[in-house]
Amino acid sequence: MPTNKNQCKIIAVTNQKGGVGKTTTAINIATSMAAIKKSVLLIDLDPQGNASTGLGISDNDREISAYEMLGEKKNIKDSIKDTIIPGLEIIPATVDLSAVEVELVDAKDRMKRLQRYSSILKKKYDFVFIDCPPSLGLLTINALTAADSLLIPLQCEFFALEGLSHLKNTISRIKENLNTKIYIEGILLTMYDKRNRISAEVKAEVVKYFGKDVFKTIIPRNVRLSEAPSHGLPAILYDINATGSQAYISLAKEMIKRAN
Repeated sequence: MPTNKNQCKIIAVTNQKGGVGKTTTAINIATSMAAIKKSVLLIDLDPQGNASTGLGISDNDREISAYEMLGEKKNIKDSIKDTIIPGLEIIPATVDLSAVEVELVDAKDRMKRLQRYSSILKKKYDFVFIDCPPSLGLLTINALTAADSLLIPLQCEFFALEGLSHLKNTISRIKENLNTKIYIEGILLTMYDKRNRISAEVKAEVVKYFGKDVFKTIIPRNVRLSEAPSHGLPAILYDINATGSQAYISLAKEMIKRAN
């Protein structure tokens, strides 16, 4: 755990499995932190750029993006864009990010490009969230090398149980080979359906495996969370009264309480 409670925290939102609510979590936890007057940056490291789209960043506003930052074609400060949410800024992503692994293949510092900017970011923000692609490629490795902690969304379905031991092994490898100080910020159960028995079974098994690392806040399966990105809005702005929106606000409060 970090020793300085007032220090900026860089959090990688990651899971190698897709479709677990990773980008939805990145968008809405970043928005929730900004809503409680924290200074927040969201770095979109997924070439699909869904986090950028979900915050209303048009293609025309992505001329300087995470691709230019990692490729050192532009200064990181030039990559940062305002969003419609006060206190929340973003480094957007474009499909060009897909080329980074090939372009940096011979670069000795290819796994530490993002880490080199950590000190700059920590002087400016309270929280930096990184939306990672659903794979353990160079982009995710850059995020995990730069991050202080991991926020791991885990969908409440049968296949999540199969991936638990694999997830533990991945975290161990990260600590051994990339970032000895990284720790689990929390495991976040997502898409929880109280009418479905498997949701309760997954919750029980995840708590058994990870104990106190599992957030008490659970994100329900909620249609408003699914609708919001198509409007270029985080769910909290799209419908603050939706159960999903309220859950992410609760998550932000839980994270702040844990830090204190």
